[in-house]
Amino acid sequence: MNERQNEHFVSFDAASAHSQRIASETRTVVVGPYLNGGRRGVEAGSARAFEARLDEAVGLARAIDLAIVHAEIAPLKLPKPATYLGSGKIEALKAVVEAEEAGLVLVDCALSPVQQRNLEKALGVKVIDRTGLILEIFGRRARTREGSLQVELAHLNYQKSRLVRSWTHLERQRGGFGFLGGPGETQIEADRRLIQERMRRIERDLEGVVRTRGLHRASRDKVPFPTVALVGYTNAGKSTLFNRLTHAEVLAKDMLFATLDPTTRLVDLPHGKRIILSDTVGFISDLPTMLVAAFRATLEDVIEADVILHVRDISHGDADAQGADVRAILGDLGIDPDKDNRVLEVWNKADLLDADERERLLGLTRLPGAEGTRPVLVSALDGSGIDQLLAEIEARLGRDHARYRLELAPSDGAGLAWAHEHCEVLARETREDGRIILTLRVAPEREGRLERQFGAGLTRI
Repeated sequence: MNERQNEHFVSFDAASAHSQRIASETRTVVVGPYLNGGRRGVEAGSARAFEARLDEAVGLARAIDLAIVHAEIAPLKLPKPATYLGSGKIEALKAVVEAEEAGLVLVDCALSPVQQRNLEKALGVKVIDRTGLILEIFGRRARTREGSLQVELAHLNYQKSRLVRSWTHLERQRGGFGFLGGPGETQIEADRRLIQERMRRIERDLEGVVRTRGLHRASRDKVPFPTVALVGYTNAGKSTLFNRLTHAEVLAKDMLFATLDPTTRLVDLPHGKRIILSDTVGFISDLPTMLVAAFRATLEDVIEADVILHVRDISHGDADAQGADVRAILGDLGIDPDKDNRVLEVWNKADLLDADERERLLGLTRLPGAEGTRPVLVSALDGSGIDQLLAEIEARLGRDHARYRLELAPSDGAGLAWAHEHCEVLARETREDGRIILTLRVAPEREGRLERQFGAGLTRI
């Protein structure tokens, strides 16, 4: 990269602060062009209500500090090839844009480059689609080098076909990011060449990051701790639950995509087993496939986890639709929630339910079922249900573990310490003569060591 190109690049914090200032001054109109389904007010192909979908789009826009001045639903039978929206809706939308003095229109769907250009010409303002907005949010939230590189690669790939427009991803390098700010028209061919060069550099850098992550994972695999990964729809409360379980202080806000970069911590389960808990990026409906691909290395913590906690905001009006979206993305990662017994549903935000609904859902979690497979109702905020969740995680991890009865002499402190270090101590009883009876659960690979350690004092149960 020569000096002229290099001077366009600014620090992440500076770019973020600059784009945040621009966003807060950008008067934005949000329009939801949702396809009519079989039921009135419900989107085709999903169980999601139009109102909930629009609320989510407004939440996404506010996640990067855009000033929302108007939001409306625009039901469609079929999208128009040239503009997605019909001519009548475009005229009405143009009147709203002029009346509100808006500088940006967010269209909550995936637009082709041609549709985006035609809408900009018709409305006389910048237009961004759902994909571009999610990329913008990810760019704002990324904090690690890997996360930043993955987002930038996805954004460059998205922008390659949109270089005829009056703003490009390269504007981020000149003090803005994505669709916010920037110098205006650039030379298309030069931009294409710069984008291709930058993408090649990022791919090389990511190869190094992935190798380093692989080394870290290999060293972690040598530690005898199983891994548990949190997944779920954005704003389902994963980070709050992570903080509750680990006593950490990961950013947890009532905000879409508050967490982007993965975080891991050690957690002690009730009977002594230690696990590695991993918090991951939130999923969302219509998550751009380029982002799923870009974050696949990050999501390896999910793919390789021993237990996957699917955290759901059970108080949300679209909880079922959100759950279906997460299950679909897990499917894209090669995980079938219906057949993969690692997946455990966690129904979060019980504190937001009224007493009758909470009792009804508790009843559902108590229906007959295999140990470790029932959903768990919790509130990460007030801690209710957390003990049950930890017990279910233990049950899931210990399903193929054998149980033993161990009898120890009162003076065998070393044996007692060994049992606590290498096994799960499920119960302890002290007899009148001082002898100690332990109920143990042990992983298959440790059974041989246990039997060699204690011999005749050990009985499998």
